[in-house]
Amino acid sequence: MKKILWILTVSLLICCSSAAAQEKSEYSGFGLTLGYGESQDNIDIYRVGLAKKWNVRWLQSSIGYVDGYFELSYNHWDGKDDEINAVALSPVFLYAFNPNGKQWYPYIEGGIGVALLDEYRIDDRNLASSFQFEDRIGAGFRFNNLDLNIRYLHYSNASIEEPNHGIDIWLGTLAWYF
Repeated sequence: MKKILWILTVSLLICCSSAAAQEKSEYSGFGLTLGYGESQDNIDIYRVGLAKKWNVRWLQSSIGYVDGYFELSYNHWDGKDDEINAVALSPVFLYAFNPNGKQWYPYIEGGIGVALLDEYRIDDRNLASSFQFEDRIGAGFRFNNLDLNIRYLHYSNASIEEPNHGIDIWLGTLAWYF
């Protein structure tokens, strides 16, 4: 049932953003993000967030430029026997392959943020603390105000507490900027 609701939510977001897509180059910079993924040990990850683009063009070249965004997210991890709820805040650097300022472009991204978990055990994993670092790398495609990406996330407490099993996640995300 959760997956059906998640698919309906994403479908609604796609329909709304397609209807709202306009030929304008600047939006407010705020975006709603929805994501679904899975860890290497089959823990389902559901994510909803609010992103704020920096709207900068650092190191602009004939290939593209560096930009970025902040993302505040709520994450729900659904394991076989356990669940975790988490809140994360991440600054993310993005390299946009967009030298001409077009409305559509591919990009790569990376960042390190922090997360607070309500539990630190899920199934057979012991993350040892509620405080975790959220490392990410990813790639995506932006079209007008719609953003689609795939990213790899790693949560770990950097061995502040032991044992530090960490967790690796592949996550697909859809964002709508307004």
